[in-house]
Amino acid sequence: MSPADQPEFPFTPGGDAVAAPKSEAELRAQVREAILNLIEAGNQPSAGELLTRLEEQFGWWTRTVFMPIVQALRSDLTVREYLREYLKITLTDEELAEALRGGAKPEREFTSSIDDLVRTTALYRKSAAFRDAIEFTAKFRDYAPFNNMLVRVQNPSCGFYATARDWRNRFKREIKEDARPLLILAPMHPVMLVYDLDATEGEPLPEKFESFAKAEGEFEDGIMARTLENAERMAILVQRKPLSTTHGGFATTRLRDGRFKIRVAIHDKLDAASAYSVLCHELAHILLGHLGSDADGWWPSRINLSHATVEIEAEAVSFIVCQRIGLKSSSAAYLASFLADGAVPASVSMELISKVAGRIEEMGKRLLPEKLRKSAKKKP
Repeated sequence: MSPADQPEFPFTPGGDAVAAPKSEAELRAQVREAILNLIEAGNQPSAGELLTRLEEQFGWWTRTVFMPIVQALRSDLTVREYLREYLKITLTDEELAEALRGGAKPEREFTSSIDDLVRTTALYRKSAAFRDAIEFTAKFRDYAPFNNMLVRVQNPSCGFYATARDWRNRFKREIKEDARPLLILAPMHPVMLVYDLDATEGEPLPEKFESFAKAEGEFEDGIMARTLENAERMAILVQRKPLSTTHGGFATTRLRDGRFKIRVAIHDKLDAASAYSVLCHELAHILLGHLGSDADGWWPSRINLSHATVEIEAEAVSFIVCQRIGLKSSSAAYLASFLADGAVPASVSMELISKVAGRIEEMGKRLLPEKLRKSAKKKP
């Protein structure tokens, strides 16, 4: 080969199965386009997972341009704001450097737990309990999105609702004497009355809806106490509240107390083990960046992921943490409807699941140092 025919970009002959790029400029353009295509398609992986995918596509040469491209994209105004936040807060320079060193990988012990969860979920999908749950869901009336919003405003913890006739004919349940109806709009009628599940009584529901948030096993109260204190140190407010039967808990950025950044509500009727399982799930949503980052960058920003992705990630974290302290949760039943054919979506980050599981596990073991807010750091 003559010098004129050789690639301008240096490479090691035979060192990579991927063809060498003709120039660094071409490599930069290809890697930049690949990153944008990936994240705009609903994928927000860890730095290590992103680098691995790029190396599979472009070879080891990706490492030479990986960090500067990500750094440039953070301030590129042609990139959507929430993706720039992801590149800035989730893919920090520290995370990029760790990935380039090869240290950003899921812990093997956590990965095996995730594999076990996927296998168990696949078995549950074939069970009678899952079929009952699917049949229940399929029968449930599909109301318009606007009506769903109306019900949500009237009862934020409502999980399922239907008319008195539907509850009676489809689910063999009657409306309680003191039940409070909810109002929705309906064709040919000014309003229609519907009722939440808790406003009914009658035949039992499928197992998925009776035990969706249950966890079993011996549970040390100190784990919950330490986790709650660490959550408070992270400016996360945790409350026990009356919620719908089918609503174990939720996390929200809506709160009134300015001392906190985010709020977690947990069903006040859950036993200690089940409440801890729900708390782990909601903390996972926060620490995985599903609700966006905070002003101090204490957790990542990974918003606009699919509903299946965020629920698989959060429940996988809860499953791992609970399993490692001897609690058996209903994660397989919960995840069965999110894992199509037993396959984990490519948008699920195994590395971040591993990291967050380790972090929540540590929250239950010892009190962690309090973090300083940016405003406090600036004071002399």
